Amino acid sequence: MTDRKTELAENLAKVEDRIAAACAAAGRGREEVTLIVVTKTYPASDVRILSELGVRHVAENKDQDASPKAAECADLPLTWHFVGQLQTNKVRSVVRYADVVQSVDRPKLVTALSREAVRAGREIGCLVQVALDAGADGRGDRGGVGPGGIEELASLVTDSPGLRLDGLMTVAPLTGEYAGRERAAFERLVDLSTALRSGRPAANMVSAGMSADLEEAVAAGATHVRVGTAVLGVRPRLG
Repeated sequence: MTDRKTELAENLAKVEDRIAAACAAAGRGREEVTLIVVTKTYPASDVRILSELGVRHVAENKDQDASPKAAECADLPLTWHFVGQLQTNKVRSVVRYADVVQSVDRPKLVTALSREAVRAGREIGCLVQVALDAGADGRGDRGGVGPGGIEELASLVTDSPGLRLDGLMTVAPLTGEYAGRERAAFERLVDLSTALRSGRPAANMVSAGMSADLEEAVAAGATHVRVGTAVLGVRPRLG
């Protein structure tokens, strides 16, 4: 085993232990929570190692990095998640490799995703990104739509060919009433998910929590956690 594979295996085991302990503390089964490893800024060689170690879900946030990486790893049994703010001019490229887009936050993006998914003959899973720090304009600092905008986007995704409504996603907000209250933020997301599922039971994915707060997300009821640093290491500063 190479040094890097050993490092990733050890880190992955620690994260798995954290998720298992959080599930046990919440009275949940370990199988109720899916780990998505955020591989942004790391090379395709790391993605390949992670696949060898049993990882099945990876996430990227920039198309210019993700597209060549996904192509290089096309032979691997992976589900690719796109988690970054997505500009419509990148949608055609993203649809080629992403199985799930977790950052759906405006009608124009839904329209573009539908058009390109149909063109590519693919079905793309979509999560509505919820901004719990949404201002008066209904938008969050890091993308997302306020809770009041969920229904419009969910209906649009449901009615759009080539798209599948999978659920909701959030990032713990840095400002507003939920700043520093990750558990409360994630519980709010789960409440919003419950409301969404009352009319769309298949949209049961709740993506929340990262390296620093995955325990709070599991306790709140998240079905998917997005972990990068705790598995791959601290990213080098860019710029």
